[in-house]
Amino acid sequence: MATTGVRETAGIDLSDLTFWSRSPERRERAFERLREREHPAFFPELKLPFIKTGPGYYALVRHADVVGASRDPRVFSSEPCSNSVADLPRYMARYFGSMINMDDPRHAKIRRIVSRAFTPRVLAKLETDLQAGATRIVDDVLAAGPGDFVTDVAARLPLQVICDMMGVPERARPMVYARTNIILGLGDPEYTGGREFVRDGITRPGVLYGLTRAMTAGYELNHLAMKLARARRREPGDDLVSALVTANVDGESLTDQEIGSFFILLVVAGNETTRNAMSHGLKLLTDNPEQRALLLEDFDGRIAGAVEEIVRMATPVIQFRRTVTREHEMNGHLYRPGDKVLLFYNSANRDGTVFKDPGVFDITRSPNPHVGFGGPGPHFCLGANLARREITVMFRELFDRVPGIRSSGEPDRLYSNFINGVKHLPFTY
Repeated sequence: MATTGVRETAGIDLSDLTFWSRSPERRERAFERLREREHPAFFPELKLPFIKTGPGYYALVRHADVVGASRDPRVFSSEPCSNSVADLPRYMARYFGSMINMDDPRHAKIRRIVSRAFTPRVLAKLETDLQAGATRIVDDVLAAGPGDFVTDVAARLPLQVICDMMGVPERARPMVYARTNIILGLGDPEYTGGREFVRDGITRPGVLYGLTRAMTAGYELNHLAMKLARARRREPGDDLVSALVTANVDGESLTDQEIGSFFILLVVAGNETTRNAMSHGLKLLTDNPEQRALLLEDFDGRIAGAVEEIVRMATPVIQFRRTVTREHEMNGHLYRPGDKVLLFYNSANRDGTVFKDPGVFDITRSPNPHVGFGGPGPHFCLGANLARREITVMFRELFDRVPGIRSSGEPDRLYSNFINGVKHLPFTY
């Protein structure tokens, strides 16, 4: 039986961004210690400039707790905020607040509108475009030679697909890519210019610069979306923005501002998570040659399992927040109204009580009840099937035409407590 003293969490502070600069192995050892605790650990919130923070949050790190909270949105609410530990101030929520920060019934109604872009019929129509995009990417790889897998391969296909779905013109797509990097790379100096956080939880002035850049990026993406919305109101097409501007929710149409926030959610989620899964996937298949050989022996028969295992091991989204609405006991702990909890999907996906040898990459793993697309419930990733198709099509094209492709160095990892990102990954063939 695990004990509940402070020993289990000594040296662990999930709110200190320097924790997230540790190697993946060191971080996983820390989460293993947290999973061994009898009750969830509580961490004070990181202090941020010009943002009101609360006392802290409980870290849900076990698979059962993450799944349980995901399935019970009446207790573990996504309102007022799920994508930030601190409640977003209004000047930020106008850009980064969206349906992921809503509960049913409004969340369900808006999700039904957006889900029109992710039906099996629509995804089947996308198959030709996906294949054409993957073919162009591999053509370029063969022409240019070895390079950076993230920028040359993994980032290109999901960016193309989501921008096609949203009707984003070609000239604006480099801007969309750059701004999504800034928004999700808030703590990373390469993207935002912000400096590191000091260990006592007080931020250096450079973080304010990073927040300012993120706000500017949100404004620019929001402005692009509102321009698209105004154009589609005048002349609707068959893209997702047209579906949003013509939709009716509770007797009201969505405002351009609301469409802008959904646009930011979709381009960020549609680009970042899939490209990171692809990048982690190449590294995993390189580091595990026996699994790579197994996949190539029967690509069509094993790629589905390989994709699920890549997503489990990579867990592109590290965590989301929930806020407790009423007294609730789970796993022996009593939560009270107003308590914040963070659902750590990365830890749940390495829970040894659910996954045998959780640190082993096994493309034949079955069952594989990972939460890499979020936990079960109303906020399960809307684009999960699209992501699966993108990864499948891209790897099929690569291994058919560049069978020797492999990573040739260590990934340059994103400095983030939210996204398990890969900024750069050298590859050769």
